Amino acid sequence: MSKTVLITGATVNTGFGVAKKFASEGYDVVITSRGEESKARAVAALRAAYPAVRVEGYALALVNEDNTVNEAGIHAMFADLDAKGVLVRCLVLNAANLGIRQQIFKNPLSDFINVINTNVVASYALAEAMAARLTQKGQGGSIVFVNSNTAYRAIPDRIAYTTSKSGALGLMRALAFDLGKYGIRVNAVLPGMIKTDRWENNYNNCRAALSNYTPLGDIADFEDIANAVYYFGSDQSKNTTGAELVVDGGNMIQLYPILPEK
Repeated sequence: MSKTVLITGATVNTGFGVAKKFASEGYDVVITSRGEESKARAVAALRAAYPAVRVEGYALALVNEDNTVNEAGIHAMFADLDAKGVLVRCLVLNAANLGIRQQIFKNPLSDFINVINTNVVASYALAEAMAARLTQKGQGGSIVFVNSNTAYRAIPDRIAYTTSKSGALGLMRALAFDLGKYGIRVNAVLPGMIKTDRWENNYNNCRAALSNYTPLGDIADFEDIANAVYYFGSDQSKNTTGAELVVDGGNMIQLYPILPEK
């Protein structure tokens, strides 16, 4: 029986890298994106690169305009997969609201709520929908959170994001505990700075951030994160649940970064 992975927010950057990794290992792939055009481009690219695997895509906003979680959209996606005979055995929760430049006293509460609902509550809704189908069929599986080392280390003007990533770790552990008896493993990968298009374009001056200065002297690329996600998502980690894997060049172990001498 073929194995299928569902990756949220998988049309660019880390999510697309994760999709390519699983496809290269023979997994059928389902991806989501906020937009129809970006979804279609990513699906076409994956099908062209990996013609032997099945690729499905969905335009799915995790949070509605009124800031409520899009339960209807999530259930509609899984119902459509059911109709197509697709059983998701691995769920990678990659989509996120980054909450950049959300400042206390300046941003409305609705901005905070949107980040929490995108990064935590919608993740629960997706995990519940996937796990319900596996348990009904007596199948085990895996859920992987793409989290962040900001779950442990706060950064400026990112209160909602930091809070959401800490909360998502608690959600990961609780799901691992409750779903273990069904053979469903739940783990988290914690990246640091990644060489995304935001980093390449120096969005929000991220290339000047101190988290670029790691003990290994470099930050992660997409393959680094994808390899870690694949480890948790595949049978390579069949006896591992409730665990965290930090992929940040050693950034979390240092009290302060050592800057290069000028």
